[in-house]
Amino acid sequence: MKIYNTMSKRKEEFVPLEEGKVKMYVCGPTVYNFIHIGNARPMIVFDTVRRYFEYKGYDVNFVSNFTDVDDKIIKKANEEGVTAEEISKRYIAECKKDMEGMNIEPATKNPLATEEIGGMIEMIRTLIEKGYAYEKNGTVYFRTRKFKDYGKLSHKNLDDLQSGGRTLLVTGEDEKEDPLDFVLWKPKKEGEPAWQSPWGEGRPGWHIECSEMSKKYLGEQIDIHAGGEDLIFPHHENEIAQSEAANGKEFAKYWMHNGFLNIDNRKMSKSLGNFFTVREISEKYDLQVLRFFMLSAHYRSPLNFSAELMESARSGLNRIVTAAENLKFLIGNASAEKMTEEEKEKFEKSKEYVDSFEKAMDDDFNTADAIAAVFELVKYINTTADGESSGEYLESLLKRLVSLTDVLGIIVEKEDEILDADIEALIAERQAARKEKNFARADQIRDELLAKGIILEDTREGVKWKRA
Repeated sequence: MKIYNTMSKRKEEFVPLEEGKVKMYVCGPTVYNFIHIGNARPMIVFDTVRRYFEYKGYDVNFVSNFTDVDDKIIKKANEEGVTAEEISKRYIAECKKDMEGMNIEPATKNPLATEEIGGMIEMIRTLIEKGYAYEKNGTVYFRTRKFKDYGKLSHKNLDDLQSGGRTLLVTGEDEKEDPLDFVLWKPKKEGEPAWQSPWGEGRPGWHIECSEMSKKYLGEQIDIHAGGEDLIFPHHENEIAQSEAANGKEFAKYWMHNGFLNIDNRKMSKSLGNFFTVREISEKYDLQVLRFFMLSAHYRSPLNFSAELMESARSGLNRIVTAAENLKFLIGNASAEKMTEEEKEKFEKSKEYVDSFEKAMDDDFNTADAIAAVFELVKYINTTADGESSGEYLESLLKRLVSLTDVLGIIVEKEDEILDADIEALIAERQAARKEKNFARADQIRDELLAKGIILEDTREGVKWKRA
């Protein structure tokens, strides 16, 4: 299995630190609002990477954090007149709902930054003792130039950064020994959450959070550190500097980064009005379609999101789901139980599509080619399975299809669809709940229906619904 390592800029054979085990850390979202589809890409990509490792028999320890203390969270809390903790808890719960909708396996551990402050303080203390950090008026800075390998991930030169102007620098220039030094601990400001530390009340810098959480739950050395390519510099570069300076050993063996997501060939931004949350997408599409769309391109390639491409993803996904449903229908009506000799040969031949799938995934998780192999298997199933086939042959084909789609996190064995009459009854109950101002129950019914693939639209004429 080969992985493209951002550090070496080439594909490398994957050799785990410990045989049969993978330690993997993925930077999670900052929870101040609903997650957007840019957040969804690394979630889907690295969940699929994890699933493939598990398919290959590895025991994966998968850690992905929630940044639950941050300027954006504090700003949102102040706007609403609530605590930062209330904001972060609310949006962690909403994020987990969206992740479930995208069929993302729960992480082994989702650490919260606010619960790991003690460990961060200890790591900062170690960096000060080793001469890699210093304190000025309650702020602790990292001595970037003291870490001789700084820039090895982003392939940036310190002198170029120095001449690159203030855009790359951090605030508080006058107090720093060097403009390139970055913050490990910042002093308390009015109206902000703060923790006691040897340098006074304050809170950690963003970069130190991941260094400490990765160390606590995975150890000082890990196999894979992953995230979006926007995190390469300065976040991941600073993580390497802190972790390796504090622990005295290589932090991560492989660095994986997914490419950017554009909307209709333009960068996603609120100012352009092309900013979509996963929740908004779920009102138009089953989130399985979003997942299938995200995997239809190689994870390192830039990906363009558009209505046309989502429709294409929907029809592609339907082809696979329909093949599985057809097999289940045939299984229910199969007369013969055991495979014939001819069917054994046909089933053996279907293994070539599994081999193609694994070859694609072994080559830096090429999900686009892996999906092409699934389509080939679907075509083969559609041409070799019929009413004359034995139950064993049909069940073996279904199992083979499911084993591959499971790696992609695509659910082909859908639960039985909800009946129209049941939908109408729930809508009536929702309307009654709204009249009684029981909005919690009304929202709960909407969520229940959405989970079953039913999208509601409130119009002047009443409630309209459709199947996703």
